[in-house]
Amino acid sequence: MGVPKFNSPEEEIKKWLNQIALICLSEDFQKLKKELEKLYLQSNVENVQIVAFQDALYAFLAQEEDELSFRTGTN
Repeated sequence: MGVPKFNSPEEEIKKWLNQIALICLSEDFQKLKKELEKLYLQSNVENVQIVAFQDALYAFLAQEEDELSFRTGTN
């Protein structure tokens, strides 16, 4: 999917945001976020909830990007 460009058509940005919303609402995302929160609390990371959310979202987006590259043979 990749990161949208600022000059992307509005529909492309809407698709990208929809995909992020689906990721964030998924059970797997929520589980990973909670696991990261626990780990970060033990490690005294600042802004635990924000950092855990960001890291979980990044992991899911990277995984999706890898899967897309594999399917299209662009890896």
